[in-house]
Amino acid sequence: MIKDALLINPLLYLLVPAAFVVGSIPFGILFTRGRGVDLRNTGSRNIGATNVLRSAGRMPALLTLVFDVLKGVAPVLICRVIIANTGRTAAIDQALMPVAGDLWLGITGLSAVAGHIFSVFLSFRGGKGVATGLGVTAVYSPLSVAVLLVIWLGVAVATRYSSLAAIAAFTSLPAVFLITGASGIKVFFGALLAILIVYRHKSNIRNLLAGTESKIGKK
Repeated sequence: MIKDALLINPLLYLLVPAAFVVGSIPFGILFTRGRGVDLRNTGSRNIGATNVLRSAGRMPALLTLVFDVLKGVAPVLICRVIIANTGRTAAIDQALMPVAGDLWLGITGLSAVAGHIFSVFLSFRGGKGVATGLGVTAVYSPLSVAVLLVIWLGVAVATRYSSLAAIAAFTSLPAVFLITGASGIKVFFGALLAILIVYRHKSNIRNLLAGTESKIGKK
């Protein structure tokens, strides 16, 4: 069935690289450039909202957060629309559609997050993928993203470590999918997303263990 799901619409093969390019847009750098800040040489040198907050203030950080989330939302939402329209206009076994949805939304979402982490506009360097990953999950599994946000907020408030909050939230994603009755495909992509984001936080993990990680609100 997965093989059939991979063949339902050739447009989806164009959407995946497009998602990578959209994910690659470095909004953090764009929103701080006018303030004379180069995030690649400032603070943690990350292009995400946390470093923008430390380096350029609240409004650029808020804009970065919103647009980084939208980088995950937009491609996955477009993917969902393409699949839904394919199911209405083509002679396809309707039992195949949920499998195709879980598979292609997962592939597209993972591509968007990978684009943020390995940006084509920054010599394949980029951010940590957290905000974009939340955007992807918001479309992929709305109930799950609500749980992730609660975990993130709880850990962030308790510890004031944004990195630890992100690691805790995304490492819980496969379990959240299992608990909410998601398909095996969703659990698989949830695990891949968790691995990708935790890998990108390897320097933060070292700093947390060493007690040198910066806390939220501190430069």
